[in-house]
Amino acid sequence: MAGAVHPVDEMLPVPKLLALGLQHVLVMYANAVAVPLILGGALHLPKEQIAMLINADLFACGIATLIQTIGFGPFGIRLPIIMGVTAVAISPMLAMAAMPGVGLTGIYGAVLVGGIFGLCIAPFVKYVLRFFPAVVTGTIITMIGVVLTRVGVNWAGGGAATADFGAAGYLLIAALVLGVILLVLKFTSGFLQNMAVLIGIAVGYIVTIALGWTDFSGIQNEPVIRIVLPLQFGTPEFHLVPCLTMCLVMTIVFIEATGMFLALGAMTGRTVGPDEVKRGLRADSLGTVIGAIFNTFPYVSYSQNIGLVGVTGVYSRWVCVMAGIIMLLLGLIPKLAFIVASVPQCVLGGAGFIMFGMVAATGIKILSTVDYTSQRNNVLVVAISIGFGLIPIVSPNFFHTLPETLKPIFGDGIILTSIAAVLLNVFFNRTTTEQAEADSLLAARAAEHI
Repeated sequence: MAGAVHPVDEMLPVPKLLALGLQHVLVMYANAVAVPLILGGALHLPKEQIAMLINADLFACGIATLIQTIGFGPFGIRLPIIMGVTAVAISPMLAMAAMPGVGLTGIYGAVLVGGIFGLCIAPFVKYVLRFFPAVVTGTIITMIGVVLTRVGVNWAGGGAATADFGAAGYLLIAALVLGVILLVLKFTSGFLQNMAVLIGIAVGYIVTIALGWTDFSGIQNEPVIRIVLPLQFGTPEFHLVPCLTMCLVMTIVFIEATGMFLALGAMTGRTVGPDEVKRGLRADSLGTVIGAIFNTFPYVSYSQNIGLVGVTGVYSRWVCVMAGIIMLLLGLIPKLAFIVASVPQCVLGGAGFIMFGMVAATGIKILSTVDYTSQRNNVLVVAISIGFGLIPIVSPNFFHTLPETLKPIFGDGIILTSIAAVLLNVFFNRTTTEQAEADSLLAARAAEHI
């Protein structure tokens, strides 16, 4: 019918919007709070500040989701998308945190530059796509998962900084969390299966509380409601290598996001052309700029929520608008964030093996779409790039004779893998923009984005 409303634009009853929106928040919640927990732990921040990071993260997630789903002028693809912190940025931000003189404010400066860079290149992504076919993006994402596994291992041992790192109690709790997650994944389906990571963390957390391992001292000092303010951790500072690294992260994110947008368009029956992709990428970039202003992180479209859209069959973007509102409200509750910040690292360790392992598995699934028959040198691209990326992992002192200014580049496995993969692909292959666009859609499907 001429006046029929497209399923994407359908306004559902408020109770249904609330239930479905809450489901989206629960699906992304574990990954959303993982980044503040990881960075806060790496920087040895007190729980009060980690709680502030979690609040700011959820608040900025909500703003970015509303921009992407409602759409404002040239921003927002107006599809059912949830925005969250990209896993691609975790390892680079950890490397920045370890750089002398960088700290949180240096990370926020890099995030701000990355967001502005994204706004500038969004109209030209189709020209950059040819340098990032599936063989390149799959290799990079695989290496990201490998690098992040170190974080999960340190968590499982109770935290690398603890005197009793690797104690049997920590390992047993991590194993318990991992076991619960696997049992939920095997014996449940639908909503419960999507909640597996959160259920596993909850069980492990309850056990550590019963054992008296969890310290809630200080929660009484947290207000019931706290407004999230811009620049609450300080004014962003700018350092060359972190800023260049974040620009590379945004480029990789854009390639992945393009595939997700095309996949979601095919799923919902809504045409997604070049203009729609540009609006979606601009919203990703604007969300990243907002993240820097509110002292949080780069934001992108979350793949697991796109999978949830396919599972539920509900395509209304207003469900995700409701999810954005819920995240805004959660960002105003500091006591809840404090409770999350109090989760022992060994509990997160069990979940980390799955969360970070899935990043590597996503890269491997993307690599499964690569043509190794007619383009035989693709095997070399993968092999050599991963080999370069493993150098700083297996031999941290390999590049110790290089100047200090270059060590952040050669000491980061993801950067080395990215540079090697792009250059080797250019050397061996002549990827066209059309091939890269097709690759991005295949990669999105392989990564279970649809």
